[in-house]
Amino acid sequence: MEKTNIRAYTQKELAEILVQHGEKAFRAKQIWQWLWQKGVTNFDDMRNLSKETRERLASLFTLQTGTLTHRQESSDGTTKLGFTLPDGNLIEAVLIPSRDKATACVSSQVGCKLKCSFCATGGLGFTRNLLPEEIYDQVVAVKRLAEERGTPLSNIVFMGMGEPLLNYDNVLQAIDRITGNDGLGMSPSRLTLSTSGIVEGIRRLADDNVRFNLAISLHSAMNATRDKIMPINKAYPLPELAEAIKYFVDKTGTRPTFEYLLLKGVNDSLEDAKALAIFCRQFPVKINIIEYNEVDNAPYRHSPDANRDQFVRFLKSKNIVVNVRRSKGKDIDAACGQLANKNK
Repeated sequence: MEKTNIRAYTQKELAEILVQHGEKAFRAKQIWQWLWQKGVTNFDDMRNLSKETRERLASLFTLQTGTLTHRQESSDGTTKLGFTLPDGNLIEAVLIPSRDKATACVSSQVGCKLKCSFCATGGLGFTRNLLPEEIYDQVVAVKRLAEERGTPLSNIVFMGMGEPLLNYDNVLQAIDRITGNDGLGMSPSRLTLSTSGIVEGIRRLADDNVRFNLAISLHSAMNATRDKIMPINKAYPLPELAEAIKYFVDKTGTRPTFEYLLLKGVNDSLEDAKALAIFCRQFPVKINIIEYNEVDNAPYRHSPDANRDQFVRFLKSKNIVVNVRRSKGKDIDAACGQLANKNK
């Protein structure tokens, strides 16, 4: 009989299978706890199960996980973790430290199909979506590393490789495992999903009444400019994106964040700031200004500090909440837009 992936089943489905093979239904809850609360990667580690039960599980199911195959430490403490998946594909996650806490930046796809011109991941092309457990395993690995360093994992951002809303079901299932009481139990308010602007995905999040945070990779409030740097804008131009954001805000009552990467001579002028301020009039929003991290084969350069300061001052003069995010992990290609499996 061909083995199946044990983490593909719900707890109820798992109980039904176990009963069919002579086990008690309550074993499913014990197994579930080992899988999704403790993150074990081997049936033999399920110590409150008999040897016979563990052997039965091994005969029925696979418990495949990615293997941590490379780890890079930045001078600022940021750590990039590279995983080789069972099919040989590679993904990366990042631990981003701050004073007394840590953030996990996780990937949702192998590569990305959106081809944003400033992003190294876009140059990889798209291979496949990650499974829920492949997303979950990244969080567990970063969480354990953070705890080894004496800092709790406080936040998770879906800002690694891939577009989360093009892997909607698997990402939402992973989030359920991360936030559920029968999973890692993290508060949804500590999770942020970042999208390049998949309109139907944003509307679906609203209809599903999600409780985590939404971030939009905006990078320009001018259609012509956004078309050039983000091809997805041709499919979902700014007016359509704005309507989806309004829908999300109305349904969930939450305030999204705009991520805005400053590119020298592209989107960092006072006119760009004015366009952004006008766009932001439509809904409550916060803006994160992100410094550009140069990547191979991209023509862009870091915006001068004077341009950034002028940009930020103008937005603040319009009573818009603005934060300037300093990049970490640039020396190991772990900063925003730099994940590209260079170790492959």
